[in-house]
Amino acid sequence: MASTTTTRKAAPTAAPAARSAPSPAERSRRSGLGRALVPVLSVLLGFAAWYAVSYLLLAPDRRFLLPPPHEVLTESLLNPDRLRPMLEALAVTARHTALGLCASTFIGVVAGILMSRSRVVEQVVFPYAVMLQVIPVLALVPLIGIWFGYGSFSRTIVCTIISLFPIITNTHFGMRSIDRSLHEMFTLGRASGPRRLLSLELPAALPSILTGLRIASGQAVVGAIIGDMFFAQGEAGIGTLLASFQAQLRSNDMVAAIFLASLFGVTVFGLFALITRLAVGRWHTSGSR
Repeated sequence: MASTTTTRKAAPTAAPAARSAPSPAERSRRSGLGRALVPVLSVLLGFAAWYAVSYLLLAPDRRFLLPPPHEVLTESLLNPDRLRPMLEALAVTARHTALGLCASTFIGVVAGILMSRSRVVEQVVFPYAVMLQVIPVLALVPLIGIWFGYGSFSRTIVCTIISLFPIITNTHFGMRSIDRSLHEMFTLGRASGPRRLLSLELPAALPSILTGLRIASGQAVVGAIIGDMFFAQGEAGIGTLLASFQAQLRSNDMVAAIFLASLFGVTVFGLFALITRLAVGRWHTSGSR
């Protein structure tokens, strides 16, 4: 009697549900969250290192050299009687920064345009621009004080000198980097010099000019604080207060003033980064981040 074997097919197992790919909005949200999380973690790490130095490396009798963050916050930044003079001094420093940056922008853009149009002008101006960059500004402070006095005008001059070089070089680079074929098109159209400058050269060089301004903005803040320290006549700037706090060993106030000056510098730099993004972000990579 022949035995028959019955082959039973195993029931197919259910395939695991495929994970749906995240939507573009979800990816954008995750990316934005990651970009925001990194600076926050960096700041927290900085505060942790600050506390470590204050409490682990410094003895209690030397802790005044670097007071912990909460003491700076409660005794200086949250104390109206101490915060108000710092904010008033910071406003003076901001005014000198704006004046110096406006002056360096005008001089730097004009110099960069003239250098791009004339080899002779480039050979004459560029060595002086490099000289202003490589000579420490502190070496020029005595001469500036003797020539122009020790008031507000000398502070503006320091801001202008220290922020001039990146504007000149970036403007010159942007003007010289324009595609030659575009120049030929304007030549065929018999465009005048002013029209070529306004319609081609300045728009094409704008990303480089804005990059130079972004670099110069931070340097102008440094120049204003240096000017405050050495040219103390007139209204006191934040650098003047820093020198006074240092002489009086007021560490809490000195750290608070440094924090406010740093916050001001970051704000100025971020403002010019925003201007760059709004001006050229849609058509040039320098404004896309």
